[in-house]
Amino acid sequence: MKPDKEIENEKGSESGAEEQWIELDTSAFKEDSNIKVRIDTLKDFADTDRIQHLVREGTIIFLKIKKLRHQDLSELKRSVDRLKKTCKAIDGDIIGVDEDFLLLAPNTAIIFRG
Repeated sequence: MKPDKEIENEKGSESGAEEQWIELDTSAFKEDSNIKVRIDTLKDFADTDRIQHLVREGTIIFLKIKKLRHQDLSELKRSVDRLKKTCKAIDGDIIGVDEDFLLLAPNTAIIFRG
């Protein structure tokens, strides 16, 4: 009985398919770089400081705003305005996702709007 690798090679050669390899320059990738994505909730205006700090550190945040939207719409507007200013200051981005969520991205990430 042949080992699995030999069987796979025979199947590949029978079908005529040739594997192609591309070498990548891995020096562009940092081994210690991690993209942080966090799901958080905006319960009141006081949470805005914590969210701002996380975005400044480079964390992508998927922010639930439904609770605050139902409690106090004016407080939500104040929070969103403050978060917009922070995103603009760090050259980041912010976008509304549905009525209940915001997506905040630092300058290391780009939000595509299709």
